[in-house]
Amino acid sequence: MTARFIQLHWLTSYPSVLLNRDDAGFAKRIPFGGTVRTRISSQCMKRHWRVFQGMNSLKEISVPSSIRSRLTFEKYVVSPLIQEGLNPDMVRDVTKALTDHILGKSKKQDGKAEKSESKAKKQSEMLATSQVTVFGHPEIDYFKEKVRQACLGSSDTKEALNNFNNLLDKLTRENLKRLKHSAGLDASLFGRMVTSDILARMDAAIHVAHAFTVHAEASESDYFSALDDLLTGENVKLESGHINSTELTSGLYYGYVVVDVPLLISNLEGCSQADAFKADRSLAAAVVEKLIYMIATVSPGAKLGSTAPYASASMLFAEAGASQPRTLANAFLKPVDERPDLLKNAYQSIATYLNDFIQMYGVHNECCIAGMGPIEGVLSALNTDRVPLAELSQWAGQQIRG
Repeated sequence: MTARFIQLHWLTSYPSVLLNRDDAGFAKRIPFGGTVRTRISSQCMKRHWRVFQGMNSLKEISVPSSIRSRLTFEKYVVSPLIQEGLNPDMVRDVTKALTDHILGKSKKQDGKAEKSESKAKKQSEMLATSQVTVFGHPEIDYFKEKVRQACLGSSDTKEALNNFNNLLDKLTRENLKRLKHSAGLDASLFGRMVTSDILARMDAAIHVAHAFTVHAEASESDYFSALDDLLTGENVKLESGHINSTELTSGLYYGYVVVDVPLLISNLEGCSQADAFKADRSLAAAVVEKLIYMIATVSPGAKLGSTAPYASASMLFAEAGASQPRTLANAFLKPVDERPDLLKNAYQSIATYLNDFIQMYGVHNECCIAGMGPIEGVLSALNTDRVPLAELSQWAGQQIRG
């Protein structure tokens, strides 16, 4: 039987890094259990998973990614139709009517457009949306076809706009839902928010928690200078061309992801959640298999050139079942003692928490775990053996395929 939820827990250690910065350039933090921890935001991790190119990336799946931009309509609707030979002014005006209908009118953009020096510039600015939009290629192709239909055979812009108004009843949410992979791969996974009548929000099927250190924050101010190679001799004291400092951190991070399997299938296949387990589940399974590899091996890191923040997970633990998901973060409500062995102590905290949790709530999920080091306590609590990451990935995929 296909699992309702798949939960993924992991531990990854990073030395001398600055993985995720705030607006002031410092490492992101969060108080937890009365102690400040270093944090990696979910947005940061999802971004790196989305754009990663390499072995076991989402790029290997034959579904195009979503397009995230303010210039989507300009580049993918207006420009191609003009290249087809349609009247540029007509195309732009109808596309502007389309964006107003989909996203609502932007007073800010209208105000900017009125100050434009030329009509071409004015129209181009109107088609730059006020915020980044997330659309899939099937949706964009659908929009482009509606603009094309409105413009073809029209003698002027007024007639084209009238034709477009006659098409509005066909621009329905149900039409878009029936487009397979309509919103693109990453929007199907991580969701999108669109406030309009015809484009309902797409709920995220993959829920990503902020990762945090299982112990108290550990940071250091790193002083550095950039030397001027041409300042020598009597100017040797002046050879430093730049002096500054930055924050570096180190830590063992706990991360947590939940996959809502019916919602993931629904988003990918365009079916209802009620019919998800009757639909083709092979794509959803492939997504989760890739996700497991990326969680374990793709590092979310800034300052790549100066810190090489590449690390693989020490542990990745998967659960599959129908019960309400629950994080293991509370295993670290009390900060883990970093001595004499931080990883061993973290494993012990997980094992203790799992034993207590199972004693209170029982066992409702199947599990599979890959890990390194002294992980015996966790294996005992789960009553299972460790497996290679490849086997864990296949196991998770099979939970979806059924």
